[in-house]
Amino acid sequence: MTTPVCTTASNAAAPRTQTPTYPSFASYVRARQPVLLRTARSLTANPCDAEDLLQTALTKTYVAWERIEDHRALDGYVRRALLNTRTSQWRKRRVDEFACDELPEPEPLTGGDDPAEQQALRDAMWRAIMRLPARQRAMVVLRYYEDLSEAQTAEVLDVSVGTVKSAVSRALGKLREDAELGLVR
Repeated sequence: MTTPVCTTASNAAAPRTQTPTYPSFASYVRARQPVLLRTARSLTANPCDAEDLLQTALTKTYVAWERIEDHRALDGYVRRALLNTRTSQWRKRRVDEFACDELPEPEPLTGGDDPAEQQALRDAMWRAIMRLPARQRAMVVLRYYEDLSEAQTAEVLDVSVGTVKSAVSRALGKLREDAELGLVR
């Protein structure tokens, strides 16, 4: 084993592995984000969740930036924040499934819930609406299919609110008396 004669010469020959200090939080994030994102991805299965996790950990680091004295330990601080945040998320996750003795069964369909009957009623309703006068048809469609208020319907059609009320009332009366709708009900 040889002993170096000149310590400054041996120190100059060996590369220094000094961790850089970062003048600002932004410079730290720019320099270390790819490495920290890989760490976050190792903690989560989803890349989008990893980005969210890293953002949360960096937010915590930013809040504590002034208190961190040794900037050589920043990576460790952020990694610990990543791990703690992920652990907190895991603990807070909501479990919607619970074990029970009996399996819940869906309610049986009643006679009125038959999709074919519902489609027949919709078709009959549209045929009845098409038989209304154009102005009444427009008001019924705006009020009940577009879900506009009476005032909005009046504004769209450039009529008064009272006109909308009376025309819709007459149209609904005609629809109640429609023979085809009576057969489907």
